[in-house]
Amino acid sequence: MLAALAGEVRQRPPFWLMRQAGRYLPEYRELRAKAGSFLDMCYNPDHAVEVTLQPLRRYDMDAAILFSDILVVPHALGQPLAFLEGEGPKLDPVRSVEDLERLSRDRFHERLEPVYETVRRLSSAIPAHTTLIGFAGAPWTIACYMVEGAGSKEYAHVKRWAYGDPAGFGALMDLLVEVTADYLCTQIEAGAEVVQLFDSWAGVLPAGEFRCWVIEPTRRIVDRIKARHPAIPVIGFPRGAGLSYEEYVTGSGVDAVGLDTTVPVAWAAGNLQSRLPVQGNLDPIMLAAGGEALRTAASEILETLAGKPFVFNLGHGVIQTTPPDHVAELARLIKDWPNRG
Repeated sequence: MLAALAGEVRQRPPFWLMRQAGRYLPEYRELRAKAGSFLDMCYNPDHAVEVTLQPLRRYDMDAAILFSDILVVPHALGQPLAFLEGEGPKLDPVRSVEDLERLSRDRFHERLEPVYETVRRLSSAIPAHTTLIGFAGAPWTIACYMVEGAGSKEYAHVKRWAYGDPAGFGALMDLLVEVTADYLCTQIEAGAEVVQLFDSWAGVLPAGEFRCWVIEPTRRIVDRIKARHPAIPVIGFPRGAGLSYEEYVTGSGVDAVGLDTTVPVAWAAGNLQSRLPVQGNLDPIMLAAGGEALRTAASEILETLAGKPFVFNLGHGVIQTTPPDHVAELARLIKDWPNRG
């Protein structure tokens, strides 16, 4: 994984899967039933370490990603957060400069100490050949949740604030840049070897606002990380960026870019992969479907991208209904790739 992110072409590409630890695994569901709330699992190092290790035992991925959630950052700033069964996250909305006064950095690292402890334990618990990935949500995506108070289809509240009061919204984004960079650096100091920024809602912005609220905050975070940890790779995942992927790659400073499901792999090979390693981008529904469709799609990605620096992954996270056997088949296909035919 580290060699691929450094620009080397491997005999077979390394692989890991977004949401590789999660509800599709029966051992996860068993632990989840005992653990209490989802947040309790994130903040319990015993549970978080165990969940992180579960897919490694089954599939021997080349990387383990810390089990946590992107919304622990606003929670650590003091924004009330709950995960409701069947509904997803709910937060008390922050929609004005006045609302920002409810947030505080005073206990930020204290509240996140269980996450750092999980990283410390994982750094010695995972196999030596496995890379440990830390992560955070990128500021735009975290702001979407903080302002909307939940997931959204139109992002009306956050866009109105960003478009109508860019200075006030910018104060929220400045805060998120600072604490996110510090959060990732502290994960690195606890043992993370790579960090990934998830910008799940990057694709909902027009081009000009994409530069302002996606690329620029990401660049500022990368600059802060590199000032403290210059050798640590940063992967950016601007989901839905479309034609803005090129500008994101050139402007954000990330060391590698995650491709969502919609990015044509031939286009990525010709327009992105000559500049930096790419990661992706099998459709998670293809993984859930399995069979010949899965084998054909995965093989096309490998044939197109594996000749340059590349990390195999999905275009978004593993979905709950994915049969574990399908993940096992994908893992075999990737590991056997040099010996195909």
